[in-house]
Amino acid sequence: MMAQPNHAPLFPSPFSVISPQFIDPKPLEIIFEKYPCRNFVITDMNHKIMLKVKPCDTTFHRQRVLLDVNDKPIAMLRVKNMSMHSRWNVYKGESHADSDILFSTKSEHVIHFKTNVCVMLANKTGVVNDHCDLRIKGSWSMGNCTIYMGDSSTVIAQMHKPQKLKYATNKFTVTIEANMDYACVVALFAIVDAMENPNEVKKGSSGDVGTMLDIAGAVLSFSSSDD
Repeated sequence: MMAQPNHAPLFPSPFSVISPQFIDPKPLEIIFEKYPCRNFVITDMNHKIMLKVKPCDTTFHRQRVLLDVNDKPIAMLRVKNMSMHSRWNVYKGESHADSDILFSTKSEHVIHFKTNVCVMLANKTGVVNDHCDLRIKGSWSMGNCTIYMGDSSTVIAQMHKPQKLKYATNKFTVTIEANMDYACVVALFAIVDAMENPNEVKKGSSGDVGTMLDIAGAVLSFSSSDD
């Protein structure tokens, strides 16, 4: 369970990253269930669907789309090509325009044995901060990852395996602090899963406008720096 038991809320006011609609005024526990092809379904403890994550890879980009219960896109999770630090950018809706970026993540080490991911939030003008606002640490393969506030020891979300899910390799729960944007938490764990499984087959389509745009984006990526 969470490291902070009964206490005043960590966030006295909503900490919104993706949208205020994904704020719960109470601590929240959710279930992640992984299906084939890296699909996730996120439910509450009563198994009511809250969010979904689906792969939507293109010819040149690994991508995930975060969907609401009605399959409306909430955020696009997109890897940055030619990145030495497994960098992912997260955008509003289905966009991948710089002006719509919400936050960026990167692994702290090129070669890693444990999860250590820095999360950098964007400001209102779409500029990503150069310091670590949130950090994800732990061991994804062992079902033990925690999201901290920056480089502090303050826990804002924690992945764990309850006894009843102890032997389920495709399911885990996450406890989230009150007033924290739970869609952001879901997006972060979806990115860690993608980082830990880099060799999955892309599912891009060919011959459409999106693919042509991705070709142009890939060319630009080769000439841009990573960080």
